[in-house]
Amino acid sequence: MTVGIFGGSFNPVHNGHIALARVIIDHGIADEVWLTLSPLNPLKSGSTELLDDQIRLQMLQLATEGIPGLRVCDIELSLPRPSYTINTLLTLSHMHPGIQFRLVIGSDNMLIFNRWKSNEEIKRMFPPIVYPRPGYHCPEALDLPVSAISSTIVREKIRNGEAVNNLIPSKVNKYIRENGLYMPAPEKTTDTALI
Repeated sequence: MTVGIFGGSFNPVHNGHIALARVIIDHGIADEVWLTLSPLNPLKSGSTELLDDQIRLQMLQLATEGIPGLRVCDIELSLPRPSYTINTLLTLSHMHPGIQFRLVIGSDNMLIFNRWKSNEEIKRMFPPIVYPRPGYHCPEALDLPVSAISSTIVREKIRNGEAVNNLIPSKVNKYIRENGLYMPAPEKTTDTALI
């Protein structure tokens, strides 16, 4: 069995993530895709917008519920940090020796893949499945649909009070609204009452 490991911060998971995972399965590139939550991307260590791991994990579980071939993987939450992809892939391959794991990676990341820890080892042991990202052409990218959705766009729209029901799974949208996620922090009011 071949499993694509689709890692990310999923902050939040959106329809583009789910569609890509399903296309990889539908095209026979992998039998399953495991959406693997990253606690902190070493290349994005300056990010301050990252929600708690358990909140993002809950959204992933809601997004993949009932979709054949899609699984949520939280292995990186128990690995030493910073979280490096090679460690994740080696750990998973030791835990599941009968599975051929392949890294699912966007063309944007493939263009800077030489900066990744043990990138040659990853290429050799876990041959990447490269999907196209808008504006990032690389020869390894497969001919798959391009999604213009990004988690950044989703967060901005939520902050601006815009609808995102066409960008994220409905259960995730409901969870975000019910928990007030990605909303701007309320402005502090000064007490102007006279004493």
